[in-house]
Formats: sequence, structure tokens, C-alpha cells
Amino acid sequence: MTLQHWFWIGFNLFVLAMLALDLGVFHRRAHVVSLREAIIWTVVWISLAMIFNLGLWYLAGPQKALEFFTGYLIEYSLSVDNIFVFALLFSYFAVPAKYQHRVLFWGILGALVMRAVMIIAGTLLIAKFAWIIYVFGGFLILTGIKMIVKKEEEIHPENNPVVRWFKRLMPVTAGYREDKFFVRENGVRMATPLFVVLLLVEVSDLIFAVDSIPAIFAVTTDPFIVYTSNVFAILGLRSLYFALSGVMDKFHYLKVGLGVVLTFVGVKMLLAHTAWKIDTLVSLGVIVLSLTAAVVMSLLRPKQPEAGTSPPDEQ
Repeated sequence: MTLQHWFWIGFNLFVLAMLALDLGVFHRRAHVVSLREAIIWTVVWISLAMIFNLGLWYLAGPQKALEFFTGYLIEYSLSVDNIFVFALLFSYFAVPAKYQHRVLFWGILGALVMRAVMIIAGTLLIAKFAWIIYVFGGFLILTGIKMIVKKEEEIHPENNPVVRWFKRLMPVTAGYREDKFFVRENGVRMATPLFVVLLLVEVSDLIFAVDSIPAIFAVTTDPFIVYTSNVFAILGLRSLYFALSGVMDKFHYLKVGLGVVLTFVGVKMLLAHTAWKIDTLVSLGVIVLSLTAAVVMSLLRPKQPEAGTSPPDEQ
């Protein structure tokens, strides 16, 4: 086997070991994830990603390291949208706090598999049909503009066609059965609402992956860089959710910032084979500036309560 094959094998063994350590040791018993624990794990995952980045710099050179860092930043920032959906689903289905980590663990494990398949498919498409990159670019521009101008809409998970289809396929218990996804009651195998939430988590990640995976192809078409940056972003998503879930509503301009990032990445794709090709370092600067501006604007201009409602301290 070549050295590149060993990189793939070694990285995937590392991921499996970390997931086993996470579920088998640190989260063996269901418990409420504290803010302190969430922040520690967020720092751990970001630190591991940066150590991996340094390893790339040493083994593959600064260009590959820059591509990984830019791709990681894109994927990690776009994953913030997932956090909004996680919070909504957990709130709507009243998922007990101590069972939320279990849902996200298995949800993200499924997301890793789905994204690996999509990355392989995207890499093969670009290799066989070079023009597909322009399709990706146009799609990202439209998605970015839509994210910037579209107002927030209420989401009704009970109307999701996937949920309705699943409930016709298998009966669902009326309430939770601790942290179990499936139970057998009165001789009938049934799913629990916890599995329904897991199903929606998987579907939401698949939808978001349609945006985020083409975005990283604007930075690099190296499948190893695309895959590893995606994996590190997803692995850090759970801890980021628990660290930010209580304050996400304060960053109301973040969607606009993410829309700007997607639009810019789409433009970068369209210019990839022209004299106006945008350098990766410039891309990194634009992404950091857009996200920083969105956060700062959110803090300087807090979201105003909707008409007919009063601020929490006045109710």
C-alpha cells in the first residue's frame, strides 16, 4: 500500500478510537452535558484539528495545510445551522437533556457515513465532468443569496414527510423509554420518539451537506483534505451545540454571514479556471471577516422582540 493509503487508514482508525472513547468512557452513562464539559470538549476537538493541520504542514507542505484550515473553517461555520435545527428538534419533542448527547452521537456517526459517500461522489463527478464545478458554484451563489434575504420561517417537524412515512412503517410509542431507540411492548417492536428525533437529525444533516460539501470543493478537490476537514467539523459539532445552544438566538446576523460565505465560495468556484482565480489565503480572509462581522453586528444590534411581545424581563 502507498503512503496515502496509510494516511486514510490511520485517520479513520483515529476517528473510531475517539468515538469509542467518547461513548464508551466519557459518556457511558446518560447525563446532562454541563457548559464546562461542553467547552472542554469543544477545545479538545478544535485542538486536535489544529494538531492535524500542523502534521499536514510538516508532511504535505503549507499549501495543503492552508487548504485544510480553510475547508475546516467553512465546514465548521456552516455547521452552526445544524445547531439551530438541533435546538428546535430537542425543544419541540421535549427531549430530556440527559438523552440529547446520545441522539447527537449516533446522528453524527450517521452523518460521517453519508458525507463520506457524498464526498466520493463529488470527487468522481469533478474528475469526470470538470464543468460540474460551475454547477456547484451557481448552486452555492443561489443558496447564499437565499440565506441572506429569506426571513426565518417556523418549522413543523410533525409535518415532515420522512416522519409521516416512518410512522406508517413502524408504530411509535407515546412517550420516551429512557434512552432507548426501539422497544418491544406487548409483542410488538416499536420505535420511540427518540429515534424519530434521530431520524430528523440525519435528514437535516443530509440537507445541510448538500450546501457545505460543494463549498469545500472551491478550496480543494483533494478527497483526503475534503474528507478530513469535514470529519473534524462534524466531530466537534456535538460539543459546540451544548456550548452554544443557550445563546444561539443572540447571533441573529450569523445566517447573513453564512450566506455571504456561501455566495463568495460560489463566485470563487466560477472563477476557478480564469485569470481572476481567487487565492486560498484571500478566501480564508474573506470567510473570517464575514463571520466576525456577523457576530459583532449581532452583539451591537441585539434582536428586537417581535410585535406584540415583551422582553423577558418585562413579562
